[in-house]
Amino acid sequence: MTATLALGETGPVPGARRFSHAAMATVFEVHCVHDDERYAGQAAQAAFEVVDRLERELSRFVANSDVSRINSLAAGEAARVSPSTIECLEIARRLYDLTGGAFDVSIGSGLDRLDFLPDEFAVRAGAESVQLDLGGIGKGYAVDRMAEVLEEWEVPRALVHGGFSSVLALEAPPDRDGWPLTLSAPGPGDDRGLARVSACQVAFSASGTRKGDHIRDPRTGLAVQDRAAWVSLPRAAAGSPAAVAEGLSTAFMIMPVEEIAGLCRREPGLEAWLVREPGEEGGAAALFHLPTPGP
Repeated sequence: MTATLALGETGPVPGARRFSHAAMATVFEVHCVHDDERYAGQAAQAAFEVVDRLERELSRFVANSDVSRINSLAAGEAARVSPSTIECLEIARRLYDLTGGAFDVSIGSGLDRLDFLPDEFAVRAGAESVQLDLGGIGKGYAVDRMAEVLEEWEVPRALVHGGFSSVLALEAPPDRDGWPLTLSAPGPGDDRGLARVSACQVAFSASGTRKGDHIRDPRTGLAVQDRAAWVSLPRAAAGSPAAVAEGLSTAFMIMPVEEIAGLCRREPGLEAWLVREPGEEGGAAALFHLPTPGP
């Protein structure tokens, strides 16, 4: 089942300007409220330039990218990488530990066999054939950096996203408490929203499966099907909240519901919405919002 985030309940936010840019096999957008359209467009373009730079560094499909060179390392060899690549990999390592390996950018090939050397801006391989795919977390990391650019340009009333699976809301539009987002898991003949939220200074991520698409548990290699997951995280909770939310929404496609609930209770501000597949843990398909209220 697919999982999506949509902006607006019935249409765009009144007065918001929209700028789009294709990168990382998706479309990134900046929605912002600003009096000067030309200036807002320049700010958006500066943000998109950061995305293009990150794609050249983080994509395994780009020849001579940092990730491509890491994937080519023999045991004992090291590759020099950018500060952004090191930072993104360190986020991925923390998420690997936090989720017990459910989120693994090496897809089970051995993330723990890579040594990150931040003082040297390098990665050393302890073994051959470690294969990284930063995928969604790289996209979330790009969304985080876009938001920083917009704030540097003093365009604070904005929302940025990468394909609407990774969203970061900054300050709210005028006369609103946040940017309206809809959580949807459309199926055959069913495109209803499951929940509506108002987002301000918060990151969201959505993960799900499409027809013919499979998310695999990196610990077992088994495919996960017919689950959808959304995650929200306050911007203040992490230096790269959209990247963290991306990793967690992917992990939540795999982790048992009770483990997800425990993580949401332990991590301040972390929320999750899950649609379980029919029959999972004995239940029918249903939307769960975690953490559940305490007694």
